[in-house]
Amino acid sequence: MSDDIGRIHAALTGIWAEDDAAAQRALETAFSDDCAFYFSHPVNEVAARAAAWETVFAPLRAALRHVRRRDEIFITGANRRAVGGDWIAAVTHYVGTFAGPLWGIAPSNRLAFLRSGEFYRVEHGRIVEARVILDLPDLMRQAGRDPFGGLLGTEMLFPGPATHDGILPGGDGAASLDLIEAMLGDLHVYDPNTGASKGQTGKGGYWADDMLWYGPGGVGSNYRWDGFVQDHRAPFLAAFPDRKGGNHYARIGQGNYAAISGWPSMTMTHRGPYLGVAATGKALTLRVMDFYRCAGGQIAENWVCLDYMDLMAQMGVDLIARSNAMERTEG
Repeated sequence: MSDDIGRIHAALTGIWAEDDAAAQRALETAFSDDCAFYFSHPVNEVAARAAAWETVFAPLRAALRHVRRRDEIFITGANRRAVGGDWIAAVTHYVGTFAGPLWGIAPSNRLAFLRSGEFYRVEHGRIVEARVILDLPDLMRQAGRDPFGGLLGTEMLFPGPATHDGILPGGDGAASLDLIEAMLGDLHVYDPNTGASKGQTGKGGYWADDMLWYGPGGVGSNYRWDGFVQDHRAPFLAAFPDRKGGNHYARIGQGNYAAISGWPSMTMTHRGPYLGVAATGKALTLRVMDFYRCAGGQIAENWVCLDYMDLMAQMGVDLIARSNAMERTEG
């Protein structure tokens, strides 16, 4: 499969060639004709490659002038979940000048790094299933119209791994994925008074003391377990105390890296205020992608892509309309 992965990796980069014909040839190399595409809101499900070009790839190429793909993590492995198959998981940025509207989002005419989490199922040398979360709220923030207003963690560019080895790392990923699955099993159960879960920190804990957690637009990034709890875990559990996660279609590992995703992964009830939205009492779902780097038997870094466009739409909030109505700020 290694030759297929190398060819697909090159083709995913080639989709962003300046020449439209070359880009479409690369698209045909990477994806089967009838590939099933699932994108974050507002695009959602797209049937077949030709439709994906018209609804996603061409609009992105038009909105982000001279766009290029810049991978931070790109791993592959056999899926442990019932879906099975060989999968690719990637954290990337689409880098260009945000010169034209994208699905109604007002442009800035300035440099933008549109982050993306991606899972691809591969059969017979081509991608036959694609799931992609584009962090559009963070793109709005970069354009000077932050729909969330920086309420939680530090909003920043996703960095690559500290070890700079996230592109097709060598080695078997079984131990990395074992660690993540053990952590998730204990993280799911928590003390409702303190929010604490068994075995996460301290001696022999799943997370390194100097862990870095990189969150999506609206949540932001943070440092160490205390920062993670303050900026994400505590506000999230207060808003969604009955949340249940782990409904994953894919879990893979390669080398020191592992990646998991659910579509949706979480079900929950909106019982408290969250990101400026009062409790609605609605039953909600959340699409999730997590990417991990492990070191010394602990989790050192975690990149998280959440489809907050879809989550907020379920709450009755149109983030694009909210963003476009804001006065642009410099930053």
